[in-house]
Amino acid sequence: MEATALSVGKSVLSGALSYAKSALAEEVALQLGVRRDQVFITNELEIMQAFLMAAHDERDDNMVVKVWVKQVRDVAYDVEDTLQEFAVRLEKKSWWHFGRTLQDRHHVAKQMKELRANVEEVSHRNMRYQLIKGSSSKPANISRQSVTGTTMSGIEEARRQEDRAKFDLIQIVSKKEEADLRVIAVWGKSMAELGELSILKRVYEDPKIRKMFECRAWITPSLHPINLSEFLKTVVGQFYINFLQEAKEEEKATLGAEVPKIMGMTKKDDLAQEFKKFLKERSYLVVLNGIIAIEDWDLIKTCFPDNKKGSRIIVSTEQVGVASLCVGAENGAPEHKQLFADQTLHVFCRKGSQHGMNSAVATSGTNIVTTGVNNYPKKNILTRLDTLVMATLEESRLIGRGSEKNEIIKLVSDKDVHQFRVVSLWGMGGIGKTTLVRDIYQSEEISGTFEGRACVTVMRPFNCDELLKNLTTQFRHKDPITDITVYLREKRYLLVLDDVSSTSEWDAIIKYLPKAKTSCIIVTTREENIAKHCSDDERSMYKLKNMNHEDALILFTKKVFKETLDLEKQYPELVEQAEMILRKCNGLPLAIVTIGGFLANQPKSALEWRKLNENISAELELNPELETIRSILMRSYDGLPYHLKSCFLYMPIFPEDQSVGRGRLVRRWAAEGYSREVRGKSMEEIADGYFMELLSRSMLLPSQESIHSTKGIESCQVHDLMRDIGISKSMEENLVFTVEKGCSSNSQATMRHLAISNNWEGDQYEFESMVDLSRVRSITCFGEWKPFFISETVTLLRVLDLENTTGLTDDHLKHIWKLLHLRYLSLRGCHHICHLPDSLGNLRELQTLDVRGTRINKLPKSIINLQKLNNLCAGMKMMDEDISYEESKGEGAMSYRLCIVPAAGMRPDKYGVLVPKGMSKLKGLRTLGIVNIAREGKDILHDMKRLTWLHKLGVTGVNKENGQELYSAIVGMRRLESLSIRSEGEPGLSGCLDGDYSSAASLLRLKLYGNLVKLPKWIQELNNVVKLKLRSSRISTHDDAMQVLGNLPNLASLHLLEKSFQLGNFCLSFHSGTFPSLVVLEVGLRIDFMGDVRSLKFKQGTAPKLELLKFCTSINDSESILGLPSLASLKDVVLENFCDGFELAYMRTELARNPNRPVLKML
Repeated sequence: MEATALSVGKSVLSGALSYAKSALAEEVALQLGVRRDQVFITNELEIMQAFLMAAHDERDDNMVVKVWVKQVRDVAYDVEDTLQEFAVRLEKKSWWHFGRTLQDRHHVAKQMKELRANVEEVSHRNMRYQLIKGSSSKPANISRQSVTGTTMSGIEEARRQEDRAKFDLIQIVSKKEEADLRVIAVWGKSMAELGELSILKRVYEDPKIRKMFECRAWITPSLHPINLSEFLKTVVGQFYINFLQEAKEEEKATLGAEVPKIMGMTKKDDLAQEFKKFLKERSYLVVLNGIIAIEDWDLIKTCFPDNKKGSRIIVSTEQVGVASLCVGAENGAPEHKQLFADQTLHVFCRKGSQHGMNSAVATSGTNIVTTGVNNYPKKNILTRLDTLVMATLEESRLIGRGSEKNEIIKLVSDKDVHQFRVVSLWGMGGIGKTTLVRDIYQSEEISGTFEGRACVTVMRPFNCDELLKNLTTQFRHKDPITDITVYLREKRYLLVLDDVSSTSEWDAIIKYLPKAKTSCIIVTTREENIAKHCSDDERSMYKLKNMNHEDALILFTKKVFKETLDLEKQYPELVEQAEMILRKCNGLPLAIVTIGGFLANQPKSALEWRKLNENISAELELNPELETIRSILMRSYDGLPYHLKSCFLYMPIFPEDQSVGRGRLVRRWAAEGYSREVRGKSMEEIADGYFMELLSRSMLLPSQESIHSTKGIESCQVHDLMRDIGISKSMEENLVFTVEKGCSSNSQATMRHLAISNNWEGDQYEFESMVDLSRVRSITCFGEWKPFFISETVTLLRVLDLENTTGLTDDHLKHIWKLLHLRYLSLRGCHHICHLPDSLGNLRELQTLDVRGTRINKLPKSIINLQKLNNLCAGMKMMDEDISYEESKGEGAMSYRLCIVPAAGMRPDKYGVLVPKGMSKLKGLRTLGIVNIAREGKDILHDMKRLTWLHKLGVTGVNKENGQELYSAIVGMRRLESLSIRSEGEPGLSGCLDGDYSSAASLLRLKLYGNLVKLPKWIQELNNVVKLKLRSSRISTHDDAMQVLGNLPNLASLHLLEKSFQLGNFCLSFHSGTFPSLVVLEVGLRIDFMGDVRSLKFKQGTAPKLELLKFCTSINDSESILGLPSLASLKDVVLENFCDGFELAYMRTELARNPNRPVLKML
């Protein structure tokens, strides 16, 4: 869990080093006569990289190292910028000749010398100050006297620490102002090593403590589960012995009469009742040493009454989860205090005891442990404080999690299943995984099912031996650790492994655990990849999702007002602010409970709640009562490897709540240099892997429209609270600066990424006073474009993203050719752009050009000069409606009213663009579309045949003249994964796609818009296709077509839009055993006696994974849709554009018969 500065430094240095070592950089250096300097710089960067890679233990609080790492980062930026500037200029022939002059060589040499000097100085600084471990091999010369002195001072310091710890604990225990029974938990990594018993014993025997309590007992439970009768008799026995030593004679006589009565009881209930009666009028202190399971505590605590005598129970344990839960969750997350400054020893108590803790701190000078950004605990002190959220989340355990709980209990407790099972539960931090599995573990349904049970939190740093010792204790096994496998082999056991953070941890643990039949392991983790690794059965994997709005509101009001109430009726003035708070929490139970608990102690006024909303980011970072939220979420961020941190810190560029397209993000990361080609995998493929890994870790969340597309997530969002962390960290590193309403900058910091919000209304003077554009690598505009956003100082820009920007015209693109470093240019959705300038061909570094959604209908000839172009996205999104010839003609003319009119006799096609001849020169193209092949189609298709790296292709304007040529072209594209084809009128696509298509198996997505009459034979070979969309295909053999589609094994998303089938009076049936992977079904057919089909019928056993069913065109008769109760996984039914006379009652009745109780939505 390294510091952000270190991660960013690694990422930047990796990019600079990769470029410095490239063949292009070597060629540039050779031609400009600076080869020796280039080699020296490269070697120095390699040494720096080695030091940074060895510095993973350095934390944010090491300021000297942090400063040096930032210096490394800055010099790495300079190296990459300078070398790339030389390379880009050298590609321009005129500059190359000019560069050979003596004067220009001198200028280049001077720059390289300065760069070399900077690199050398930064490198020497590390050596000089020995900032990073391993930077100096010279051993320190330490004398024996100094070693002895150090040892003696260490002993004295240890004694002082133990005295302070004892004093602190006595202060907490002896707080006189509190008459309530208080539970205090002491947690340490190892009792024997850290001396907890010594400290506890000293506190227990302290004269001040002995005088405070009439009864004292020190108990070490020897069995798990505990024998309550024997336990209570042991406690009473110790009470008696200790009492006899200090009590007066008359008191001894009274106690002496009660004790024998208790000791002689045999019935557990009678004994517990008499025990409570015994303690009713007495103050007591009980130390429970070595509690290993929360079930033992749950049993014990029922016997100790709160007699308002200031009694105390101290629990010592080696499990932080047990410590936090023993303190009790009813008052929220417990306070926790570090007793030793350099060891793992902590004390927990209820928030009601905060005053006592604070007074102890004030006296002793030790610090409360925090897990905030600037005070992270060292890894050998406390690395699992997030387990404390179990107490915070306790109140949410029965809200919104009933179905998951019941489903897992049923799976775990099923005695008819005679095989070993691993159930994996995953989700983002604070979602309630630990709370849910603990609730399951303690449920009555589970308690009598297994011969042995254990629940363990995986600690950091991971220690397999310690974990196995814990298991050995909980399973009551007394043999050596190595024999636990034999011990469990013939038993039916249940094991909960909470917070597994890597596959290596699982592999280290599971080899000791026998896969005994009927036994079960439940694993919780934050990462989907780990969940998959642990459980190879998809049915045993559960993603714990955010709470829905209804459950979130119930939980919030219950926490704030201590009861469930109707906020709109009782506190209408708070509704708006409550909605804003819940939107920020976005269904995260930890955030809802923590913020609700904070507001419970604040005035119930809209003004107070508005203050919180307006400053919630600062409150989460600075308010001690809310820091738990940030602390837990920070763990997810800190656990990211450095390359994923760079990707995540890129996300604050995008506005809050905005959905970001997967392709947009991946292509931008590749353009920024966050990914590089590895063993034949392209930069974008590597970046796409980063995208999926961030999703797996819940750092990115699928956007609402992608939730059901489990096999093809197309867009994402960042949880608002995670986004706040990203903003904070990116600002620390000067990565992202957002120009927005109310922003200010006292100094022009050197930021790398500039975002311009749609709410900023400043002028050029204000903009230039805030922003230094000389080092900016990306500009993203979300509002109205102003010409001064790009000036002559912008020389290093790699990404210019103007998607959906308003006010942008062709004139603003005249000087875009000067951005010679540009790799990503997006004008998508800029409706006033009609032409691209011919000078665009000068952008030789361009990798992505996205002009979809503009009025451009023809690309300039210079486009073929962009040899590094990977993605060319143009044209309009193919609409799902059926457009006739006349409608298309009229609409097309309107669309191009500001642009050049196509050639006479040429019907405009608003969906595609004309491309020049010579496109075959762009051999690196992976994405091309949408291309209009209606005119000069054969020449264009001849070029396309040579684009063998195409992964995604979209064409329109298909007709009988070019149909066979198109088919010939796509048959040779063996890497094609996505294909979209559009044709209007007749014959349309009929006959164009017939024949053998041997490489069709590579297709993942297929869209066919136009007259087909029958499905091509090769569609039945699409074993990997995930998404398929048909529109206006007018298929006549509907039964055969449905059988073919139903047999596609991986088809997850099927869209049957208007006129997919020939008009006729027939029933469209989904037969049993078909569509095994279907998750999303969209039906755009008119379902009635006069429309496309008479009825739609789902038979038992069809589409077992279908979750979303959407009807997006008119339905007259609800009873035409049959079999909804048979869809076993159905969650949502969406009706769009349904008729006014449509009867909803029948459909609601049918959905009510479905065991899942799907939600009916109307748009």
